[in-house]
Amino acid sequence: MTIDTTNMCSHLQRKLFEEDGQYHSLWIAMQDDSELTAVVRSRQLHIYRNGKKVLILAGKSAPKIIKDDPICNLLQHQWIKTKRDCYKENV
Repeated sequence: MTIDTTNMCSHLQRKLFEEDGQYHSLWIAMQDDSELTAVVRSRQLHIYRNGKKVLILAGKSAPKIIKDDPICNLLQHQWIKTKRDCYKENV
């Protein structure tokens, strides 16, 4: 999957494409899923499965889950892991 990143928020680019980015595992999973497409709109990444919008990723704000989808489940798993790691660092 290739997308035009010229209008994508720089924070979102870091979260998606850097190996330690919050959404990097999601980006890797998207590469292997032929039913998914993605488009940059208003500096955000809109993700579609078979033409139906399922998820919107933004750089600084929380992701918007539009429709229950396996890719969203991966995102929720990653979010829980991140929160758990942050809690461990503060204890």
